[in-house]
Amino acid sequence: MEIDEIETLRRNSAAWRLLRADHAPLILYFLGKAFTEQNLRSIAASELAGQLDDELAAVNEQAGEIVFPRPAKAYLEDWARPEAGWLRKFYPPGSDEPHFDATPAVEKAVTWVRSLPSRSFVGTESRLNIVFDLLRQLAFGTETDPDARLEELYRRRAEIDAEIGRVLAGDIPIMDTAAQRDRYQQLTATARGLLADFREVEANFRTLDRDLREKVALWQGTKGALLDDVLGSRNAITDSDQGRSFHAFYDFLLSAQRQTELADLLKQVHELPAIDDHDPRMRRIHHDWLDAGERTQATVRLLSEQLRKFLDDHVWLENRRVMDVLRSIEAQALRLRDRPADAFVMDIDAAAPTIALALERPLYRPGNRAVLDSSVPGEDEVEVDVSALFEQVYVDPGRLRAAVTRALQHETHVELPDVIAQQPLEQGLAELVTYLTLTDPTFDTILDENQRQQVSWVNPGGGSRRRARLPRVIFTRAAGQVNAA
Repeated sequence: MEIDEIETLRRNSAAWRLLRADHAPLILYFLGKAFTEQNLRSIAASELAGQLDDELAAVNEQAGEIVFPRPAKAYLEDWARPEAGWLRKFYPPGSDEPHFDATPAVEKAVTWVRSLPSRSFVGTESRLNIVFDLLRQLAFGTETDPDARLEELYRRRAEIDAEIGRVLAGDIPIMDTAAQRDRYQQLTATARGLLADFREVEANFRTLDRDLREKVALWQGTKGALLDDVLGSRNAITDSDQGRSFHAFYDFLLSAQRQTELADLLKQVHELPAIDDHDPRMRRIHHDWLDAGERTQATVRLLSEQLRKFLDDHVWLENRRVMDVLRSIEAQALRLRDRPADAFVMDIDAAAPTIALALERPLYRPGNRAVLDSSVPGEDEVEVDVSALFEQVYVDPGRLRAAVTRALQHETHVELPDVIAQQPLEQGLAELVTYLTLTDPTFDTILDENQRQQVSWVNPGGGSRRRARLPRVIFTRAAGQVNAA
């Protein structure tokens, strides 16, 4: 850490302030005994004040003078002030009495103070084994080479087979007293650290809940924008490394098989003769984990409840706004009902709004520049045959529409081959293409791309017979047209 970071912690860290407080020994002892030792997350103010009164009386009696002259309630209020940050004062749902809870800063300070006394036995073997196990998990848990993974699995299986062989031969290695104490010491430290981590995770979720309440109270935008922001923050914490790790750990604890196995192992370990100074909390540490996890989940549920309450209140306000507008319209109508009808004149720009979307505008297309040759041809120029200009084919759409209309006089729909059978094509392919582009208010044209039809005709002026395959074309009588039959 840099010097600036340490200086920032010295000024702003609640745990550091607790260690520098004038009555730090009393605060650490009392809050550690009341909250961390019993894994309590909520104590009523009257109950906590009663416990602190007993402690203050004992301290004053032992000192022979009034060291703490103020009432216990005043000390609790001081410890809960934002300037201190050692207690959290809140009102649980359905209760009008304030409750107190220790902050993660108290947990950190108590844990650090407990680590200061020298220990008669300091185990290192178990921690070294943990380091090796973690390194193996990292190295082989991220290995993508199948051969390397199989080699490691075969090695572990060989070790297990060798140990099974030694046990079958009567060679059963027993862990000595030092190793047992070493591992139990590491067990208690890790188990207590998990409880401290739960308190910090809960504090992080509670911070999100407080920010949400503040945002809802001051929000001036739309509901959709607020929901996007809130759900984004909620997913950010849930999908974070801390959130995924917490949910994986909590799901692991919820397994009935794991709980039974954990309880049996704890019972078996505490019956070992070598563990003479066992921690009394370790016998039910898995229950403390479940309780701490449930409290953290309850904090997460507050987010959903707060969001639902906001939506309900917002809908109620919108409904009230609508009713106010309706009442104002009714009142205005009552005031104007005696006025003559010709006194009300209203001008509107159009009967319907004109919608012009930006994407409907055509893109710019540069035109083809025609090159004009204005030179006058000389007398010796070769004459050009222009008769081809007068041989263009023109198909009269009116004649084709009339043919379709005649075919629909006795039918509600007719297909293109039927129309051509009644009036054969006279102008070949050009006439056939014109049929596909016909539009008329008396009938509709339907193209069925899934089915194909074949149409044949004889080339104009005599010649070979031609055939064309095209989608199925159906002419249907338009709505409102009466059958002539």
